[in-house]
Amino acid sequence: MFKSFFFSRRWLPWSLLGTAAILFATWYRVELDVQINEWFGTFYDLVQKALSKPGSITTADYWAQLNTFLRIAMLYVTIAVVLDFFVKHYIFRWRTAMNDYYMAHWDKLRHIEGAAQRVQEDTMRFASIMEGLGIDFMRSLMVLGAFLPILAGLSARVTELPFIGPIPWSLVWVAIAFALAGTVLLAIVGIKLPGLQFQNQRVEAAYRKELVYGEDDAARAAGPVTQKLFGDVRKNYFRLFFHYLYFDVAKWSYIQFGVLVPYIALAPTMVSGAVTLGVMQQIVRAFGRVESSFQFLVLSWSTIVELMSVYKRLRAFEQQIKAVDPAAVRPAATPG
Repeated sequence: MFKSFFFSRRWLPWSLLGTAAILFATWYRVELDVQINEWFGTFYDLVQKALSKPGSITTADYWAQLNTFLRIAMLYVTIAVVLDFFVKHYIFRWRTAMNDYYMAHWDKLRHIEGAAQRVQEDTMRFASIMEGLGIDFMRSLMVLGAFLPILAGLSARVTELPFIGPIPWSLVWVAIAFALAGTVLLAIVGIKLPGLQFQNQRVEAAYRKELVYGEDDAARAAGPVTQKLFGDVRKNYFRLFFHYLYFDVAKWSYIQFGVLVPYIALAPTMVSGAVTLGVMQQIVRAFGRVESSFQFLVLSWSTIVELMSVYKRLRAFEQQIKAVDPAAVRPAATPG
């Protein structure tokens, strides 16, 4: 899964240089996000000034602020589109490296149930999920590095927290506490999902294999057999649906409540009028960025569950390459 791409001379330009390019572009997008956050503060302070004192700003001032945002946003969109295009090629190269490795050992793997699915489908899913989670994880770290000092500085403007009172770096502690609580909550609630996803792929593979055999052999894929196999698929899916039901209740309730958290934390400060509208926008936006970074596991849990399932299947697949004796699967020599 990794050696075929990251430790291969053939794929070195894509694996190392490509990864570096993706990380640099991700970092630059975070820097642009910081500029947008600063723009929100300046713009909303300008709006507050205009509404509270008519005639205090000019039309040119207003348009200048909008032009500033447009310049940053267009650059952000351009980098996002180019990066997304590059990432698609990056993922396919990773899949190609895995595919070439597995096909080079196909004689050892072809007898394994679901071998075709693992080579054809799981390689693409693994590369895609790993790349997506990797970028999200690195972006979370970069966002923390950029926005955590901003949020810590803005916390100095917060007079006190509800029910707690004034504490240093108050908003930082609120973000950490709320993200940690959500991570622990969803990890407990979703503890059964990885095993069910893995089992789901097993029953799907067994059903698919029988149908493939039935294409060439009339004796295979008979009614009773397919009914039983599909019954296993249905049973596992229904169990999966049930467990995702209460998991989604916990996940979406937590996410929606999170929208209110910065406003709850700012309640005494807002009531006392200690901050301007622009500062409030900066605080809420910076808090959201820091909070979402700390919530990486919460927001990515469903994807992580899928990755664990794919990883288990490919790991078992690769173990067969090491376990099978080449002499045991090599065709017997034809007598001369």
